[in-house]
Amino acid sequence: MAAPAQSTTQPGGGKRKGKAQYVLAKRARRCDAGGPRQLEPGLQGILITCNMNERKCVEEAYSLLNEYGDDMYGPEKFTDKDQQPSGSEGEDDDVEAALKKEVGDIKASTELRLRRFQSVESGANNVVFIRTLGIEPEKLVHHILQDMYKTKKKKTRVILRMLPISGTCKAFLEDMKKYAQTFLEPWFKTPNKGTFQIVYKSRNNSHVNREEVIRELAGIVCTLNSENKVDLTNPQYTVVVEIIKAVCCLSVVKDYMLFRKYNLQEVVKSPKDPSQLNSKQGNGKEAKLESADKSDQSNTAEGKNNQQVPENTEELGQTKPTSNPQVVNEGGAKPELASQATEGSKSNENDLS
Repeated sequence: MAAPAQSTTQPGGGKRKGKAQYVLAKRARRCDAGGPRQLEPGLQGILITCNMNERKCVEEAYSLLNEYGDDMYGPEKFTDKDQQPSGSEGEDDDVEAALKKEVGDIKASTELRLRRFQSVESGANNVVFIRTLGIEPEKLVHHILQDMYKTKKKKTRVILRMLPISGTCKAFLEDMKKYAQTFLEPWFKTPNKGTFQIVYKSRNNSHVNREEVIRELAGIVCTLNSENKVDLTNPQYTVVVEIIKAVCCLSVVKDYMLFRKYNLQEVVKSPKDPSQLNSKQGNGKEAKLESADKSDQSNTAEGKNNQQVPENTEELGQTKPTSNPQVVNEGGAKPELASQATEGSKSNENDLS
């Protein structure tokens, strides 16, 4: 076993701090700079997946979000230090007024350090979480993907998927149910309604059951409005559930399938021409038909040369009976709602990494 690290004495007689103390002090300074530095309940932001280069991913995310954030919400405003109220102006006031002014100065300086976009530790590899302040993440990300879908201009190299996170809570089933009751109301509560699907992804978490989460969330959506229906092909809304360690990230997005599951690398690719696909398929079929005709001709030629007549001529005309196609969902019974959502989430689980 390794011996515990001990502080070494310097020539001047003082003791040198261990590495762990420096790390704790650095984290404390980061927290004092404003806002949390780790993914936790009560945050809004954008969850971004990358491929082995998180530092480059953060740089690309800042550049892309600032570009479109300034376009939607205007440039980020900062107050100069000269404009901040100074404590010397209220020296002649009483003590109570001076204390109030000092508290106001501290609050103002803290707000100045909070940026519109701030990277925090996500708790998973190849995953970056950008905390947002004063904006709506789902609208901003939808605007980015819509512009990239129209222009087909690639603007990132490392970023793979960009998912808006409208709210976070503790990753326990009871906490998730309680939080989802109010979180899902703006989209699914009467008179609002729509078709939906649920996509689920869990990282570094083993105490949450995937099927239970999907079943409970689908039940909550249906209780908010009985006209909400499951659609796994082209839903109007997609409920995104991302669990990282003990934090559950939730969001409701539009055009999930149109924007290639919010994949920035796939959304800029132009769709293939269907006429070319049909021509390729047609050429393949024609080649198969030609080869089949040639084989038939060769078989007939061999038959004429051999001139062998089978004993039972009826066997040549017999063909193997084809099995009747099975009818899916006999009796016209519709599958249950929760099972549909579960099947849809299984098909989408592998694409969320």
